[in-house]
Amino acid sequence: MNKDTMKIEKEQDVVPFRNRVKEYAVKIGMSLVNQTKLITAASELVRNMLKYANGGVVLIEVISQGRDNGIRLTFQDKGPGIGDIALAMKDGYSSGKSLGIGLPGAKRLVNEFDIKSIVGEGTTVTIIKWKNG
Repeated sequence: MNKDTMKIEKEQDVVPFRNRVKEYAVKIGMSLVNQTKLITAASELVRNMLKYANGGVVLIEVISQGRDNGIRLTFQDKGPGIGDIALAMKDGYSSGKSLGIGLPGAKRLVNEFDIKSIVGEGTTVTIIKWKNG
């Protein structure tokens, strides 16, 4: 169990996805606080994927850097894309009517956050949470 791909197509896919992320975090010995941060960020990103792109695919991986282990989640969708990533990364910005933590909130909860988006093609967001990070 070092990597897993999950399709997210409907709201009912969110809980099994969150549970799978938790399994991976527990497996590497991540603290409860860091598990919560990772799962909160993952939940926000997966809900964005459902809301704006009708779902997508998430790759869950255990990664290592030196002696530290972590979880990398890669969210890929074929949605409309984000025209202005800088704007989307601003606190309080929402293109939807959500009170979610948004992309900037998700970014603050993890150690590494990368977003690539092409309008009309889709968006890929990659996050990493280190076990000791």
